[in-house]
Amino acid sequence: MKKPISLMASLCLLAAATAQGAEQGPGPSHGIAYPAGWHNWSAIAVSHRTDNHTLRVILGNETAVRAARSGQTNPWPDGAILAKVVWKDTQLKDWAAATAPGKFVHAEFMFKDSQRYKDSHGWGWARWVGTEQKPFQKGMQVCIACHTPVKGRDWVFTDPATFPPMP
Repeated sequence: MKKPISLMASLCLLAAATAQGAEQGPGPSHGIAYPAGWHNWSAIAVSHRTDNHTLRVILGNETAVRAARSGQTNPWPDGAILAKVVWKDTQLKDWAAATAPGKFVHAEFMFKDSQRYKDSHGWGWARWVGTEQKPFQKGMQVCIACHTPVKGRDWVFTDPATFPPMP
């Protein structure tokens, strides 16, 4: 089921509020530095995982957004960074047909650099957990194993949302 554009805007605002001030604090995850300024990136898509009841907004740096808007995503260009910001799915009290972001779960990232990450299919994966943004240190193999079903899509699950053209 597709979520309305208004949900995407709400999730982006919540992402910014959740991450305020976090840029200078967290240490590296999988040897990758915390990406400064990610909460100011543009939305590429949203997703709702029914298996673990989470809502996600997928943000991108300028390179990723440009690729997403032009359909150049298989493969994604070097320099693209995708951010997936994740919350538990919460039923709205006053609107039974709607859900909204609840407890913040984590922010995870994919960094496209076909040379630096040639041993991990051109991507560096990193995750920071909870509002404390603690580095996830279980290794990139955890990420790669999860993404194996989409290896034919350059290891990315996200289908960029269609945006209307600029007037």
